Amino acid sequence: MADLIERLRDGLPEEAVLTDPDVTGSYANDMASFCDAGAPAAVVLPRTVEQVQHVMRTATELRIPVVPQGARTGLSGAANASDGCIVLSLVKMDRILEISQVDRIAVVEPGVVNAALSRAVAEKGLYYPPDPSSWEQCTIGGNIGTASGGLCCVKYGVTAEYVLGLDVVLADGRLLTTGRRTAKGVAGYDLTRLFVGSEGSLGVVVRAVLALKPAPPQQLVLAAEFPSTAAACEAICEIMARGHAPSLLELMDRTTLRAVNAMASMGLPESTEALLLAAFDTPDPAADLAAVGELCAAAGATEVVPAEDAAESEMLLKARRLALTALEQVSTATMIDDVCVPRSKLAAMLEGTAAIGEEYGLTVGVCAHAGDGNTHPVVCFDAADPDESRRARASFDRIMALGLDLGGTITGEHGVGVLKKEWLARELGPVGLELHRGIKQTFDPLNLLNPGKIF
Repeated sequence: MADLIERLRDGLPEEAVLTDPDVTGSYANDMASFCDAGAPAAVVLPRTVEQVQHVMRTATELRIPVVPQGARTGLSGAANASDGCIVLSLVKMDRILEISQVDRIAVVEPGVVNAALSRAVAEKGLYYPPDPSSWEQCTIGGNIGTASGGLCCVKYGVTAEYVLGLDVVLADGRLLTTGRRTAKGVAGYDLTRLFVGSEGSLGVVVRAVLALKPAPPQQLVLAAEFPSTAAACEAICEIMARGHAPSLLELMDRTTLRAVNAMASMGLPESTEALLLAAFDTPDPAADLAAVGELCAAAGATEVVPAEDAAESEMLLKARRLALTALEQVSTATMIDDVCVPRSKLAAMLEGTAAIGEEYGLTVGVCAHAGDGNTHPVVCFDAADPDESRRARASFDRIMALGLDLGGTITGEHGVGVLKKEWLARELGPVGLELHRGIKQTFDPLNLLNPGKIF
């Protein structure tokens, strides 16, 4: 231990190496439930690429595992420490290095907070679309590690669509540059995409070239209340089948709506079984909302309320923004699932999730990025009750199995981490799993980078 700390401090400022167990313990885990975390030997907070390289060279020489971290807002345990590891926190590498209006790119360090980047590019008339719900805290490096998404994915896609190039420190300390800063480029294998979603298991991202878009017009929002989730899902299928391109298409079930009502007194009717929110940022959003409103009414909506301006739109979105916070008030703990299914199977997913909640005697609320089929079932339980905790974990697994049975995936944007690695093996199959392990061996032959995660 003493040798490790001495070696780390040879290439890092003293204040960048933390060893006090009370301090290092606060870096041990992210926000996931049911994920074991160990006690790190040290936490390091580098500010330069060279310092990251020093950490990885030291780790390789001493055979010490390294767990890269961002803001630890993840929900899969991907940032959890292992016993005796070096936690490599990248939050101090938080500079926006370049914003180009001509090339429509931003070059950033991994610790840049998502919201800070979004605001910085907006000042130049540009737009960085990925917007996870934790965007005020989460970092670009963490977003890249988990290939995260957000409310706008239905129109603009997830983080992977915006990462053009990366600088990555490999396990042995070498610096690899991938990708490009041009609008087009097909030279060689797409190593950039390989690192996106790899959860720090292949290398440490120290710089990213991100694609930007022109700032869209101000979006307008519509809220539609439905007597059943099936009716709401019918409307979603019709909206997409008719070729509409909403900038947001979100769904909340009855359990979520009642939780929001209880917390914030939103005044939503107790008879509402599902609330659908649709938004457009087109040149004529009012016309698009009118067309979608007609489809909602035809599907059985009991109330359709289009916003007339930005202020009304934000008011309508308030309930969705409060959804997860409200469900956290239902019990002492929550497990947030992240199952994505084909849009055509969305009704079956929601109905099946409700049945699983009833079977296990648990409150399960669902909010969903409905436009891309990404559901977030939230299992509420009492963490102090062993039987209820057991039932929560069992119901969580049943929900993932349901998603796979419907032709979906175990995670749309939260990642695998510790929480879902057994399920990843089921989704990939034996051949896929073998190839994944081979890729890991090529990049990290000593298995030092985030060991025990993903598979």
